[in-house]
Amino acid sequence: MEIHNYAYDTIAEAIRFLRENRAQQPSLDEVAEHVFLSKFHFQRLFRQWAGVTPKAFLQVITVEQAKKSLRQGKSTLESAFEAGLSGTGRLHDLFVKLEACTPGEFKERGQGLHIRWATFDTPFGQSFVAETEKGICMLAFTDDPARSLSKLKKEFPNARYENTLGENSARAKQYLTTWELPKEKIGLDIKGTPFQIQVWKALLQIPAAQNVAYQDIAQAIKKPKALRAIGTAIGKNPIAYLIPCHRVINANGESGKYHWGDNRKVAINGYERIHFE
Repeated sequence: MEIHNYAYDTIAEAIRFLRENRAQQPSLDEVAEHVFLSKFHFQRLFRQWAGVTPKAFLQVITVEQAKKSLRQGKSTLESAFEAGLSGTGRLHDLFVKLEACTPGEFKERGQGLHIRWATFDTPFGQSFVAETEKGICMLAFTDDPARSLSKLKKEFPNARYENTLGENSARAKQYLTTWELPKEKIGLDIKGTPFQIQVWKALLQIPAAQNVAYQDIAQAIKKPKALRAIGTAIGKNPIAYLIPCHRVINANGESGKYHWGDNRKVAINGYERIHFE
């Protein structure tokens, strides 16, 4: 128990140090020295407890500070300096990596974007769908459509919203009602980091009524050690069913977690086995 508490206290102190000294962008050596550990031991311990490396954690809190500055109307250069970065180039790279957009795009937050949204019933419950001119950007199973709309508006507060079913959404509704593929392709407008998009594209290759393990996705994208990151990317899939994250299960055969409800995941996979095998 004492060892357990020591590890927790050490990581808690490291997190406090990173937060308070974010503007100085402390190195791994500096943080490890602060908690009296070798950098190798500290890196291993931090990742074990926090789930990410100290560098990745620092990048996240740096971007969060920059987002706060951008929301306040500050320039990208001001936001970069306030976040502790040397210039807009590093800020740009971090935003593309973590937010899948540039700082300028984040600041605009949907300016000039027309988003159509609607709800419709499916065999798996009510769904909320939204699409841009490029295609469906969000499809969620939900018992609270207003909450889904609020989430979308928080991400794109400057967009223009219209409560109507768009062309791609109508095709999705048709497919999820009749299970007949529409003559025209269902367009998707997905935004994610390069890694997330790589994972989501791998999901699209899984046939209906078939299940794969997280390790299979790791092999498909040739990143066999990235299981934790793959799980996170799958959990952030914004388009239910059409990007079939429900077909990924645990290696032991258990269904596992699902963003739109664990029981719903079991029901969807059961439905597919009956109708598509």
